[in-house]
Amino acid sequence: MALRLWASSTANALRISVASTAHLSPPSSLSRCFSTVLDGLKYATSHEWVKHEGSVATIGITDHAQDHLGELVFVDLPEPDGSVGQGKSFGAVESVKATSDINSPISGEIVEVNTQLSETPGLINKSPYEEGWMIKVKPSNPSELESLLGPKEYTKFCEEEDH
Repeated sequence: MALRLWASSTANALRISVASTAHLSPPSSLSRCFSTVLDGLKYATSHEWVKHEGSVATIGITDHAQDHLGELVFVDLPEPDGSVGQGKSFGAVESVKATSDINSPISGEIVEVNTQLSETPGLINKSPYEEGWMIKVKPSNPSELESLLGPKEYTKFCEEEDH
């Protein structure tokens, strides 16, 4: 996603720690200040995440992205049964600070859209990796997942981007 991220002074005070997250699968996460990066997910440099389970991949924006955007007030998502292309826009989020496109980290057929976000866009701020997911996709080229970043690489990418 072509996010226009604004670095805050708190984002510059970077610390990495490992925290247990009992209600999530996987069991641990990397925390960077207020942003969380979960193990078991893949990340795009445009700040979307992918969780691939079986024949479906769930996609959303990262905690880092929602933290930099601020309070989300509107989410524009596609209809189910459409398709997405890797690196192509499939929607947008509007916050009190900016409007940003959301790009798909992988290609595939949209099988489900999180309709709760149209009524409650703040779910992305509250729970970007659980309740705030955006679309579920049946990947057309699962090898695209290999081009994405793992949790440690994404954390490093965010740290470098914030400096």
